[in-house]
Amino acid sequence: MNDSSRLHQRVAEMSRTKKRLIMVLSDLVALPVALWSAYALRFADWWPERYLEPFWSLFLVIPPVGVYIFARLGLYRAVVRFIGPQALWAVVKGVLLLAVLMWALAYFAQLQGFPRSIPINFALVATVYVGGTRFLVRSYYQWLIKHYTEKEAVAIYGAGGAGAQLALALSSSREFYVAAFLDDDTALWGSTIKGVKVYAPETFHEVADQLGIKRVLLALPSATKQQRKRALDKLADAPVHVLTVPSMPEIVSGEASVDQLREVELEDLLGRDPVPPSEELINASLNDKVVMVTGAGGSIGSELCRQIMRGGPRALVLYEINEYSLYALDQELEALKRELGETFPIYTLLGNVCDPRRVSAVISRYGVQTLYHAAAYKHVPIVENNVLEGIRNNVQGTRVVAESASRLKVERCILVSTDKAVRPTNVMGASKRMAELILQDLARDANATVFSMVRFGNVLGSSGSVVPLFRQQISEGGPVTVTHPEITRFFMTIPEAALLVIQAGSMAQGGDVFVLDMGAPVKIVDLARRMIQLSGLEVQDETNPDGDIAIAFSGLRPGEKLYEELLIGDAVIGTAHPKILRAEEEVLPRERLHALLDELEQAEDEMDSHRACEVLRNGIRGFKHSSAICDLLLPATGNDTKIHRLRPQ
Repeated sequence: MNDSSRLHQRVAEMSRTKKRLIMVLSDLVALPVALWSAYALRFADWWPERYLEPFWSLFLVIPPVGVYIFARLGLYRAVVRFIGPQALWAVVKGVLLLAVLMWALAYFAQLQGFPRSIPINFALVATVYVGGTRFLVRSYYQWLIKHYTEKEAVAIYGAGGAGAQLALALSSSREFYVAAFLDDDTALWGSTIKGVKVYAPETFHEVADQLGIKRVLLALPSATKQQRKRALDKLADAPVHVLTVPSMPEIVSGEASVDQLREVELEDLLGRDPVPPSEELINASLNDKVVMVTGAGGSIGSELCRQIMRGGPRALVLYEINEYSLYALDQELEALKRELGETFPIYTLLGNVCDPRRVSAVISRYGVQTLYHAAAYKHVPIVENNVLEGIRNNVQGTRVVAESASRLKVERCILVSTDKAVRPTNVMGASKRMAELILQDLARDANATVFSMVRFGNVLGSSGSVVPLFRQQISEGGPVTVTHPEITRFFMTIPEAALLVIQAGSMAQGGDVFVLDMGAPVKIVDLARRMIQLSGLEVQDETNPDGDIAIAFSGLRPGEKLYEELLIGDAVIGTAHPKILRAEEEVLPRERLHALLDELEQAEDEMDSHRACEVLRNGIRGFKHSSAICDLLLPATGNDTKIHRLRPQ
């Protein structure tokens, strides 16, 4: 440890009382020196003795009076290493008051020969001496931190108010010091903020190498998703770990502060700016309605519940088969209800959507008016390994819920569907398309229930999303596994998807197939690369064998497609909402549909997964599926006790 480092440590360990005493002593020296300087400037003489001699008493009175004034103004409460404009303003007010007192003393005491310019000169010089010494100490302290501590150099992207505030907050950090600002505003390039230079983002690679920057803090709380994506794109090839500050609404509401750093959200990489929800569409399905959500504990179901809470329902019915998920959601929603100041009841009900008596009893007992059917088995590989259970839950469960809603005259019944229902290559997608056909069939009868379905792709952060898996693999040192180098998927955030589902359901006229605008598909390998880079690591590949984390291709899983689609045909029309489209899909004749459903039920009774796959192949347009998979899972003559039918007692 060198002398400068030891000095920094001793200063850091010094008590606040000792530091204040040092500031007082420095002012007791600075003020008489400032008064002497005022005389020297006035008479252009280093030692104008004959002008100084009559007023020696001022040199004894000014220092203690000045220290008293500064103390009353709170100058000694300011921490020197964080000193800013507010402290400087206290210095200015203090020296001005001293100058006025000096002039008043000379005037009322009728001090002959006292130059009238001395108070003015004194005010100017004292401001420099008293304020300047503090800023010099602050600069020296920051220099010591930069060169003689173990703090990590970081860059702040965004030289606005949030960036400056973040830099000030980090000045007291034991981990980071700000080495550079980055900003897209060309007018700021080359200028300094808080003593730190602002650079163009395009020059960041060179700047990062020179200053040893391994971390970038994104201080763009009020930027749109598109603006944040452009900023991240400029950092794409730099081996730096990118963190971000909370959004402006979170800062304004007090939920978070500007110095609370977090990992970059993956939705920032999509650049999707959600359209503000239509209050009219939200209210049509939620306001003063009894709303029921099946599969309430799942990713989409739970987010639907959170959004419904803000829509002013009369009551909310949570229907879920998983006890722990239901308990956890109930605790969260009760806390949210208290936060919103609402008093409507929340009913937590355990049940299976395949149980017609239980479903009908719940709808009837609570007078459900709006029903969101989100209960489904959605993990493609799991459903491929559990064909009969997947079909039973996704097809028969939807039939039970939809027929109960129709019979009990529920006002609106909305099915949460998936892009995998379009020309499916797996049982999960085929079962969801069959579920859509069930609702389309029921919608043909003129009754009190308006049926609709909303089809969309992957949601970021859901239980089936690749994002949590990639994060875990990166934290463990890799490799990051991607099934195929060309595989692409549509992505949307869970809150945006849930809000759009609610609004689409309000637009329905009966049998509508709504498709959410998912934007451009994302290449999964590119997503993996960006996540690795945003973690401050380098991708290990043929061009960079010394990289940190490799990307391994594991091969397509059973039933997995390279590209997902949102439409079966080309018939699609817009709606009043820019992110919601209405698709015109084919409908099976009722006799044909019911025959297929009966065959599926018979295949389930016989535990014949091969036959169940054949039925789906015969009924679902574009369904391409290897029957060998079904044969391997459960032969037609098998008697597997792991898969059993749950019949109502």
